[in-house]
This record gives sequence, structure tokens and C-alpha cells, in this order.
Amino acid sequence: MVYLKSFHFPSPYEEEGFFNTKSSTFSPKNFRTCYTTKYPFGMFTERGLPDNFEFREITVFCGNNGSGKSTILNVIAETLNLKRTSPYNRSDFFDDYVELCRYELQENLPLRSSVITSDDVFERVLDIRRINDGIDSRREDLLQEWLQNNSGNVDTAFHGLQDYERWKRVVDSQNKKISQSQFIRSNLMRNVQERSNGESALSLFVDAIHDDALFLLDEPENSLSPANQLQLKYFLEDCVRHHGCQFIVSTHSPFLLSLKGARVYDIDSFPLKECKWTELECVKVYKEFFEENSYAF
Repeated sequence: MVYLKSFHFPSPYEEEGFFNTKSSTFSPKNFRTCYTTKYPFGMFTERGLPDNFEFREITVFCGNNGSGKSTILNVIAETLNLKRTSPYNRSDFFDDYVELCRYELQENLPLRSSVITSDDVFERVLDIRRINDGIDSRREDLLQEWLQNNSGNVDTAFHGLQDYERWKRVVDSQNKKISQSQFIRSNLMRNVQERSNGESALSLFVDAIHDDALFLLDEPENSLSPANQLQLKYFLEDCVRHHGCQFIVSTHSPFLLSLKGARVYDIDSFPLKECKWTELECVKVYKEFFEENSYAF
């Protein structure tokens, strides 16, 4: 499904008009001297952007660090007013830049559409670590409780409804003579630490991506092993094929660049152009490296 059909970034002429006192789009803000940056103005004026970016079910932006991949996604997300969780790098001129952008929809934009960034992935991993800290603390408490219950000096009296849970655990442990591990497992939620960071990161995309929506993914390969990047590739392709999703992705992962049917834009090229993923410089680096070290296989 294609929701966002095309997107227009301000041309050099339109950007110039924003700073030209004789232009109808000139802003009095330009007279102020308190601003240290006018980002994202000037970010793409000499990059040869196309008049419009045309989108498919999957569209990928590829470029080196600092090439502007994330800026492109942030501008699109802000213009479309997409949901997001993590803050992003912006300036006082960001809204002015967004007002100069235009877009065309092929289908009405679903309300559940959102942008997912690498910061969201890191937050998921940190949240799981915080949860695990609490679980580990609870495990120690339960172990002490089991030892007390099996010491022969435990209070087995029932002291009212508020005491029910404690009393039930005491009686159960004494009647069934369960082991430490059985006692802890029966009274403790599954430790999510059984997942690696990469598995936790992958689970974020599985949880956050819903049917029938547009999703912007900013470098989703961060924290993912090559195997999990491949799993994410298959997951995204399946979401397009069977669940009515559209994806716009910024990445330099060869696995995600090879997404089936994707339109790929090379941000490092001048003028910026569409190309095959196998023509990208970052993919050629991988290819040359493995060819030079083929003797090791």
C-alpha cells in the first residue's frame, strides 16, 4: 500500500525567498541575531535534490554519516505530523522549513502512522534492563522467603485477607516441598533478560508496527546483528505484502538496502539520484572486503 506518493523539499530558490526581504515568504525572524544555526535551511541547497521524491511501498535513503538521512526523515515526519516517541535534533527554524514543504498522498494517511528511530530502540533496551534490575531484586527477596519458609521457624498462622498471599506461599512451599527454583519460577514473571539486546531491539519493531499504516524507520539496524537485520528485512517485506504497510527507511545496512521492490535514493550522489542497491558505495565496500578475504572462507 502506498499512502505517501511524493514529497517536495524547498528548492534553493524557495529557501532564498525565505531570507529575501523582498519576498512574500520572508520572515522577520531573519533580523534577529540570537540564532546560532538556521538548520535545516542550507542542508540540501547544493545537493541537487529532485523536484519531488517519489515513494513506493518501500523507499530507502542511503548515505554516509552526516549525509542528511535522518534530517530527511524528520522533515517528512514533522510535515505529516506523524507520531513519535523520542526527541530529535531541531532548531528554531525547523517549523519554517517544514512550512515550505509539500506532499501528495495516494491514500488517506492512517492515524497510527509513526516514526521509529534508533533512539527508540536504545530506550527499549534500557527499559528492559531497568525491568530486569527489579526482577533480580525480587528474585533475591523470594529466595530469602523460601529459606525462611523451610527453616521450621516460619509463622504459618493466617492473619486475615491482607496476609493471604504470604500465607498461601508458605503453605504451598511446605506442603509441596518445592525446590528453590520451582518456588521462584512460580512467583516471578519470566525474566526478559533471556533476550539479547538485539532480540529486544527486534521486538520493538514487531510491537510498534501495525497493519495499514505508514512508518518511517531511522537506521533500524542499530543494535541488530546481521542475522537479526535479515529477520527485520523479511518482517518488513511481509508487512508490505500482507498487512498494508508502507515504509520509508534511512539505512546503510546491505540487508535492508536489499528490501524487495524498494526504491533506493543515494544521498551521497550529486545530483541526488535513484539507483540499484548493488551500485551503492557502502555495499561495494562490503563486496570488496569479502572478495579480498575470500581465502579465509
